[in-house]
Amino acid sequence: MLPLLRIAGDGKDHLLSAVRARLAVEFKLAPQDQDELLPSGRQTRFANRVAWAKVYLERGGLLVSPQRGHLVILPRGLEVLKAAPDRIDIKFLRKYPEFVDFQKAKAETKEPSSQTSAADSADTATPEEALEAAHGTIEATLASEVLTRVKAGSPAFFERLVVELLLKMGYGGSRADAGQAIGKGGDEGIDGVISEDRLGLDIVYLQAKRWEGSVGRPEIQKFVGALHGRRAKKGVFITTGSFTAEARAYVEHIDPKVVLIDGQRVAELMVDFEVGVATVRTFHVKRVDSDYFEES
Repeated sequence: MLPLLRIAGDGKDHLLSAVRARLAVEFKLAPQDQDELLPSGRQTRFANRVAWAKVYLERGGLLVSPQRGHLVILPRGLEVLKAAPDRIDIKFLRKYPEFVDFQKAKAETKEPSSQTSAADSADTATPEEALEAAHGTIEATLASEVLTRVKAGSPAFFERLVVELLLKMGYGGSRADAGQAIGKGGDEGIDGVISEDRLGLDIVYLQAKRWEGSVGRPEIQKFVGALHGRRAKKGVFITTGSFTAEARAYVEHIDPKVVLIDGQRVAELMVDFEVGVATVRTFHVKRVDSDYFEES
């Protein structure tokens, strides 16, 4: 926030995009740093932080936006620069009543036990980053619970789960076709075959193992041998357990192409494609519709 305010310190009307470019130079950000996306993939982390730095300084009464995407320093901002602070952060801005009012509604909704940690994270993360981090924590916890439930199920349940998951991911054509294909059961290291697309232009061979431990290279080699016997080009090995480093290294340099999906990844895919989970609440993140406020 302080470097942004310094740029505005000349009193001129600055375009936010130009300010962002100057900040990238000041912080010596490489192109890959500037292009790093938030987990949502809808905005770069750098652009998000610059935008919120501007918002925070506005709410503290240090800046104003004469029009969308522009900023101009206010007398309070000039006073702050004259005082030469070492940094400007959330804690610094809390000295201004306007900024306190801006944060008050959010602070009042926090649980007492989480106020300190939430306040600390708010000093280093934008609202989008904090929201996505919280969402990530919830999904990671959910995936862990899902995996526990999957491991407690029977082999037949795991087989049905694989069918459901692959269908949700766009494989297998119809449910009947997918169920029949995977339900053939252990044929020379192959548990089933499934269409890669709805037209059946290519097929994928499957091995699904409900294991508690780690799957090693010998098991993968056995699966690959079965694929060679069928002249297959693609295979997927799915397990409720994990894979050893040797197994993962082995599939990186072989033909056919083999994808390894461990229990953790199975659970994450189940969450992503809503298999065995249900949405309990939805939050809509909104922004101002600038066109609505335009007067002709």
